[in-house]
Amino acid sequence: MSTFSLKMDIANNHHFTGQQSPLFSVEEAQKAHAFHAKIAGYQATPLQSLDHLAAHFGISKILVKDESYRFDLNAFKMLGGAYAVARLLCEEYQLDINEFNFETLKKDIKQPMTFATATDGNHGRGIAWAANQLGQHAVVYMPKGAAAERVENIRALGAECIVTDLNYDDAVRLAIKTAAENGWKVVQDTAWEDYEQIPTWIMQGYTTLGVEAVEQMQAMNVKPTHLFLQAGVGAMAGGVLGYFTNVYGANNLHSAILEPELADCIYRSGISADGHMVNVDGDMATIMVGLACGEPNPLGWPVLRDCATQFISCQDSVAALGMRVLANPLKNDPKVISGESGAVGVGLLAAIYHHPQRAELMAKLGLNKDSVVLVINTEGDTDPVHYQEVLWEGKHPTTA
Repeated sequence: MSTFSLKMDIANNHHFTGQQSPLFSVEEAQKAHAFHAKIAGYQATPLQSLDHLAAHFGISKILVKDESYRFDLNAFKMLGGAYAVARLLCEEYQLDINEFNFETLKKDIKQPMTFATATDGNHGRGIAWAANQLGQHAVVYMPKGAAAERVENIRALGAECIVTDLNYDDAVRLAIKTAAENGWKVVQDTAWEDYEQIPTWIMQGYTTLGVEAVEQMQAMNVKPTHLFLQAGVGAMAGGVLGYFTNVYGANNLHSAILEPELADCIYRSGISADGHMVNVDGDMATIMVGLACGEPNPLGWPVLRDCATQFISCQDSVAALGMRVLANPLKNDPKVISGESGAVGVGLLAAIYHHPQRAELMAKLGLNKDSVVLVINTEGDTDPVHYQEVLWEGKHPTTA
């Protein structure tokens, strides 16, 4: 077995209280799941069990919730965007979300609304998809360096897509400013002063993948001992961790929040002395573009601060390693096509396995032969050019 040392800074959460959030209760998650289940073409995404890889790494199970199968969008983000757009329309037309019907509402809307958002790609595609489904308009702003495939995927859904020369956080500010000038509705997955309801709905929408995963694990007769969640602003991580701690209890789940070292605002917030949010500035030029966010979501951060076991900041090669491992399964394990942001959880496990201090790292994360690790593959090959460069050309290698 070869050994190599990839950069992984692992910090225990000294702010942990285990306090559950009522925003992501089982009841709220089931409400979101019921909404998604009514969308034409809905199917739960698969929960892949990589049993041979788990045995190879010396643990009991690796379970991958594969969001590359989410409708035809190759990523999970529509769960939040569609739910938030629907809740907005319910407020506008005095409707009950429990009785929401896409086709009926589409016929009844006389004056289409315009939804504005900023995105690295997946969130914007989800908003564009929801607007398209409901006969609404969407304007999507993207940070500089956006992959052409991600831009075209948004435009193919009828949305206006504008690639800026800004980083993600500044693109968000531009979307807010332009929406205010034009009377558009901002649908963003982070919060700020006087803007909390819509990002709450988005985060609640993400819990659908958690509801599905819990049901799938129950069918397998297993419970997770570990939950690895990647974070950009922390919306998905906060919503999903909030739901899982409501189901299992924060003290019964070893949860780790993973970020790229170039955009590790959650990690830096976690190691701060007072538990306050810490921002990261600059271009944040990580390959994990879905996680290239420098300002934590004020709604997600309290959940992560109170309930996460650990915060982890890692180099890009960890994610690239995960992409290659998932695409090249052991024996008859299923193949998983995972993009840069989706692969970091399995990449972490692989990097630990090959690390010269493997035993110490396993102990630090509480991993042993009985561990059942759940990871979320948040996206497939949403940038197919870079995906091929990583897998075929060995971009971002694990050794010098």
